[in-house]
Amino acid sequence: MIDKLAKDFGNKIRELRKLQRVSQEGLADLADLDRTYIGGIERGIRNPSLRNIGKIAKALKAKPKDLFDF
Repeated sequence: MIDKLAKDFGNKIRELRKLQRVSQEGLADLADLDRTYIGGIERGIRNPSLRNIGKIAKALKAKPKDLFDF
């Protein structure tokens, strides 16, 4: 269940990022995070903290709850 949740969350981040035509590096810069960290989240192998979920949501101009709509 946790692995599926992490993969679904990562896919949602990727989907929103691509809709905005932003690269992983661009999202990482906007969120003040490392590019490899964003890549790990998108692949479902990193488990972001609530603080980092907030940073990613803000960078994607979304609400944190929107990142869990999958």
